[in-house]
Parts: sequence; structure tokens; C-alpha cells
Amino acid sequence: MKNLLLSMLAISVIALSSCSDDDNGTDNPLDKFTVENFKGDVTESMTLDASKIYKLSGKLLVKSGATLTIPAGTRIEATTPTSANSEVRYIAVEQGAKINIDGTANSPVVMTSDVKEAEAWGGLVLCGYAPTNKADASAGAEVSGLTYGGDVPADNSGSITYLRLEYTGYKYTDTKEFNGLSLFGVGSGTTLDYIVSYKGGDDGMEFFGGTVNASHFVSVDSEDDGIDFADGWSGTGEYWVSINSTKSGIEGSNNGDNGAATPMTNATLKNLTVFGMGEKPFYLKEGAGKMNINNIVIGGLADGKAQAYFYADDASKDAAANARIDAGDIKVTDVKFVNMGEGNTVKTVAGLTVSENFSASGAGNGINKPDWMPDALNTINATTTVFGDAVKATLVLNEDITSDKTLDSNTTYILDGPVIVKKGAKLTIPAGTVIIASEVTQANAAVRYIAVEQGAQIFVNGTADAPVVMTCAKEEAEAWGGLVLCGYAPTNKADASAGAEVSGLTYGGDVADDNSGSITYLRLEYTGYKYTDTKEFNGLSLFAVGSATVLDYIVSYKGGDDGMEFFGGTVNATHFVSVDSEDDGIDFADGWNGTGEYWLSINSTKSGIEGSNNGDNGTATPMTNATLKNLTVYGMGEKPFYLKEGAGKMNIDNIVIGGLAANKAQAYFYADDATKDAAAHARIDAGDIVVTNVKFVDMGTGNDVKAITGLTVTENADATGAGAGTAKPSWLSDALNKAYNGTTIVQ
Repeated sequence: MKNLLLSMLAISVIALSSCSDDDNGTDNPLDKFTVENFKGDVTESMTLDASKIYKLSGKLLVKSGATLTIPAGTRIEATTPTSANSEVRYIAVEQGAKINIDGTANSPVVMTSDVKEAEAWGGLVLCGYAPTNKADASAGAEVSGLTYGGDVPADNSGSITYLRLEYTGYKYTDTKEFNGLSLFGVGSGTTLDYIVSYKGGDDGMEFFGGTVNASHFVSVDSEDDGIDFADGWSGTGEYWVSINSTKSGIEGSNNGDNGAATPMTNATLKNLTVFGMGEKPFYLKEGAGKMNINNIVIGGLADGKAQAYFYADDASKDAAANARIDAGDIKVTDVKFVNMGEGNTVKTVAGLTVSENFSASGAGNGINKPDWMPDALNTINATTTVFGDAVKATLVLNEDITSDKTLDSNTTYILDGPVIVKKGAKLTIPAGTVIIASEVTQANAAVRYIAVEQGAQIFVNGTADAPVVMTCAKEEAEAWGGLVLCGYAPTNKADASAGAEVSGLTYGGDVADDNSGSITYLRLEYTGYKYTDTKEFNGLSLFAVGSATVLDYIVSYKGGDDGMEFFGGTVNATHFVSVDSEDDGIDFADGWNGTGEYWLSINSTKSGIEGSNNGDNGTATPMTNATLKNLTVYGMGEKPFYLKEGAGKMNIDNIVIGGLAANKAQAYFYADDATKDAAAHARIDAGDIVVTNVKFVDMGTGNDVKAITGLTVTENADATGAGAGTAKPSWLSDALNKAYNGTTIVQ
């Protein structure tokens, strides 16, 4: 938050409309207050009545020596300031006073407001005698004006369990505003557990020095930082969640006036989830202090921020923070970065080392609602919850599927080994499902992939707005296998019965209309695990898949081999996108007999599209017979369109092709010479390869040959290729075009 100010308002005794000099003969201090006009000084210990709703109409101040007890289920609602009563509504606990909030999992205490929006009222302020490094602490807390700080580390300001604070953060000025929960010099004798801040106008929770420990803190939709600690706080925070903060997810600092002030902030933080923030995910600020951070899931930074997830200002602005980093005083271990946001690739500020761990669970369930968050604490009203719809579990997939199985889109699946859909079984994957392959380790060296046997089926039911995603924790090519389908359709590969290249599964047969299921709106990321240089996965491998199978709107991104490859079969494929493949963009071979429409291959390391008949016998039958329409092939390291190993028959129409690396000096439609590939030249000479309506663009320096000798192509400057030339076609939805980490795939 901001630097502490010296005072808010002079502390004064407030006349209570509900009390008089006569206490009507009762010794109950609560009788001095009214439910409808709840404010004033609490000078004697008292307990609220959970059956009543208290209308907070001004400042409620618990004075030194008094204890305010609030039983489970109590509700306090701040009223709206009026011209007749413009007092700021908040609750504060002085040094030497205590507050005991005794909420339970099924019956939390709620402090809210009549006005359901941020900044509607102040919040809850505790002031203790524990140390702080703020020189002017005795002058008063930022918003209450109360004195805080001292030399009693074990000071006890009471106990708060199962409390939800809503719509806090009243603002006096841009530098003077309430947090949901403000902790000024609060000592370690105080208990803070299961506290939620929802839609606060400033920070959800902030520590101003002190030694108090805090567990199960949840800050959602704060309009400044999620959780903030400063001024020499020395404590432990466990199971913290910060979601959707306007500024930093977590901000940790030492002292805004003197970054090297003592006692220095010394924070031990364990089991944190920090997701969704407008500025800095974890801000090491104003000297930072010492920190030991373990098991944190962090992500969701707004696109284009281009700054470190663990961030500090440079040494010219914050020499003290950088000194802490250089001294190794800030340790960050077991970090999982998720959904980092487009343009945000820097994980830490220079000099700070973090150790990553894909298995990090953060506050318990990654970015989703942790199991320890009870429904009563999570529920604002009948239609609103603190965590909204972000309630997902995590399950491991590592066993074969022998009977029909449907996944749950509300669950994130961790692929921890090979999963084979066995003959007779069906695997259904609904829209929006995410499957994440874990990283191969020495302890678990099993290759992660999904395969569908002959006679089995897979139904990937993604939609334009909610595609199915298969990705990997390790965000680089070759990190995991990919998706393999094996069918009974024809192939000209003599040894097909010996097993598919990477899965060893049998494929091929005489059932041209074989049905392996349906795949729509699927994105495959970081595939292409390599056993050897000649044995590696594609993003999508199609072994003799039949024509009754549906393949539509499938994206391969950063595959280690081909994006998609057909090994025979008769399946048709539309709306295929292959980007940044480290071999070919799209490859078909071994007698594939099908139609491909609206294909987009961008930035392949080798060929943009490779089409062949058979690597052992270029004239093998059934011969490859491909009908290809509406293609864009752009950016490749070697051959743009490679007619290879007998080529086969092809009818290619409406293709935009270009972007070959400079000085390759080879044909855009290329075949090896006749001494190496007589069968391919025989197809060309026979007119079996027809290429019409071609637009060549950005051919590259030194590349002026459009087609190999003997092959005639007809050009058309109006050819649109996959729909928009080399640009993103309109049919590629934004959701399908954005990688799981937030990167836009086709610009």
C-alpha cells in the first residue's frame, strides 16, 4: 500500500445515540449499543449476539483492556454514509485490546456493507505492541491514527478465524485508504486463520511490521495488491491465495523510507497461489527484506507487461532490494509458472534464482479453489462465490482405458505416462478440458502420450470458444509424445502390422470407412518426444485412419517433429494449423487417400508440406492420392512443398506459399532429381500432380525457382490460401489460437 501517514482523525470519544448515563440496571456492556446504530468505544469486554445483524454506522473502537468477542455466524453490515452521518465506518482494536472472532467453517463471521462495491467502508484494523522498523509508528496507524509498535514480539491482539471481509477499502485520498485487514505491529500471540478479503478497494490484507503468523488467507479482486507486507514484518504465511488484484499479487517490502531499516522484514511463505494481476505478480519492493518462499503457483499476468514474475526495481531505484537478492537473502523454491500471459517470458529479475517444480500445488489446488476453503466462507450470496467458477480439481492419467470413459472439463488432467484407449473403448473429452503432460524425470521416465488402438475411438469435443488443450509442463518442443490414432483403413506400408512408428500399435487393413471417432477444436503443444533421430512423435499421428473419422480445427504448436502426419488411411482433414514444427509442418505418406482443406503451415524447420508415397517403394499401392484445397504454407528452413519418395497423385488448388529461408536456391514445389526419386518424376511426367491457383509471396533472396522441371503450376495473384493469405484466417478462433501460456500462435 502507500507509506504510512501520521494520522487520520484525532481520536475522540463518540457520543452514542444508544447509551445514556443510566444503564437501566444491567451489567451487560452490550446494552450500551444498539444493533441499528452500532458504533462507539468498547471499553469493557463484551460478546455480540449471532442472531442479530449489526449495522455499523461509524467507528467501532475496542479500547485497551477490553475484549470484543464475535461468535460464529455473526453478520456486521456497514451502512452508507449520509450528509447527516458522514463518519467513516470501520472497526479498530487498540494496543492492549483484543478481538476474538470465532467463526467456523460452516458459520463464518461476515463483515460487509450495504453498498456492494469496493471502497464502501473501511475494514478491520488491529494495532499491537510487536516490533516494526517504522520510525514514526508511535504517531499513529495510517488510517485509524492509533499508536502501534513496541518490543513485545509475542503480543496478543486476540484470535480471528473464519472471517470474510467484503467491499472494504474506503479512500480518504489516493495515499490514505483502508485495507480489508490492516495489521499494525501485531504480535505472534495473535491467531489469524481462514480470512477472506473480497473486492477490497486497496490491499486485501497488509502487515505493517509485527510478528504475527497468518494462514489460509484469501484475497480476491483487490483494487491494489492482493496481500502486502512491509515495515519489518517477521512472520510465517501459509496457504495464501491472491487472485485478480489490480496491481501486485503479493507485495513484500522492508521500509519505504529506508530500505535497509531494522528489524528487517523476514518472511517465510509456504504454499501460495498468486494468479491474475494487473502489474507485478510478486513485487520485491523498497528494500524487500529477507524471504524464504516455497511451493508457489504463479501466473495470469495481464498480456504485454513484459516484466519479471518475481520483480524488483533496478538498483538505481532500489539498491537495498537488489542487495538482498545479491546476498542470497531471497530464496524461491518449487515454483510453477502457469498462464504467464502473452509477451511475458521473464520469470525473475536478474540475479534471483528460482527452482521450478511442475508438481507445485500452491495453496492446494494450483490456481483453483483449494479444498480447505469451505463453501460457507466461499459463498457471498445465492449467485456469487469468492472463487467464481474457477473450481477445478486435478487428476492423474496414466492407465489404459478399457471401457468407455468421459473426462470432466472441470478437472485438469496430469498425463503421467502413456494412456492407450483399448479396442472397444471410447474416450470422450468435453470442451474446455486441459490435459498437461508432466515432465519426464529419472524417477518416472515413461514417455507421456495418448494413443487410440484399432477398434477404439476418441471423441474430442472442443468448441471455438472452449477448445480441448493437450500441453506439457515443460514448455518446449519434444517435451512429450502427442496423440496417436490407429485404424483399419488401407496403407501401402508392407510392415504396418508390425506396429506404428512410436506406439508399436498395429494399424492398417481394408476398411476404408473405418471410424476412430471425432476430433474438433483441439490444440496440441510441445509434442514430438524423440526416442532416436528416426523414431519420434508428431503432434498428431494418423496411422491408417478411416474416412468416417472426423478431423477439424486442430492446431499443433511447437512440435519436435511434424505437426501432423498421415501414414496411409483415408481420413479427410480440415482446418489444420501447424506452427513452429521442428521437422515438417504437415506430412502425408504411405498411400494416404483423402482430402485436406484449409491447411496452414507456418515456420517449419524443414518442409512446409511433405507429400510422399512410400519410402521403401515409390510405386507401392494403394498410391497416395491427395486432394488439397485452400492452403497457406509460409516460412520453412528447407523445402516449401516437398514431393518425396514417389510423391503419389495430388491435386492442389488455391495455395499461398512463400517465406523460404534465403539462398536455398531450390524449387518451391520440389522433388529430388530422377536419379534419386524416379517414381516421383514418373508421377510428374504423367501429369498426376496438378497445381493450380498459386500465389508466391516473399520467396526469399536467391530463391527464384517456382517448380521443379516438368511440373506446371498456374498462378493467381488473388489466391487466398487458407483464407487470408499469410495472415491469421478468420476461421481460427481466438481461443484456439492462444497457447495455454497465453502466447498468440498465429499473429
